[in-house]
Amino acid sequence: MSTKEFIESGILESYILGFASVAEIQKVEDMIAVDSDVRQELHEISIAFEKFALANAIEPDPIIKPFLMATIDYSDRIKNGEVVMSPPALNEASTADDFKLWLSREDMVLPDEASDVFAKIIGNTPEAITAIVWLRSMAPQEAHDNEFERFLIVEGSCEITIEEKVYQLNAGDYLQIPLHKNHHVQVTSKNPCKIILQRVAA
Repeated sequence: MSTKEFIESGILESYILGFASVAEIQKVEDMIAVDSDVRQELHEISIAFEKFALANAIEPDPIIKPFLMATIDYSDRIKNGEVVMSPPALNEASTADDFKLWLSREDMVLPDEASDVFAKIIGNTPEAITAIVWLRSMAPQEAHDNEFERFLIVEGSCEITIEEKVYQLNAGDYLQIPLHKNHHVQVTSKNPCKIILQRVAA
């Protein structure tokens, strides 16, 4: 096979995308070791794929990473012997004192290097997930179809906008988000807003 035929065969694209067989990988690596045209073509295809990926990238939901990291942290804590306890259900009568068992712990703090959203899960059952959440500035718009989202403000203040209605919340305030309603949170205090967040299966 000539260099031109090799380049036009599609094997370089398969190699870059991870679809090449073991034999094809070996062939590509043999060719790039001895053929500068193949090396150059491989480089140009790589750049083209990278440009395509960047041009078509979708910005991830900024809530996903903090809660993924919080889930990993919670799993590690359980593996290391933390006793599993179920936090109380949030409701209009809830206060921060109901969660002092968790709020007073030395590991339930906002790290200096934490991003805009940071969470520590304190309870996870099929019925509900409960977390202490810190927001430095905001949480983006979202809607929930399968779970009720409940907030109890522990420190700081925020505005929670549900559709067109704005709720001003301060420390001690409680709010439940209805199903299927778009909502977002904007921090209004100078310091991060610290929240008990509970998502309850509908």
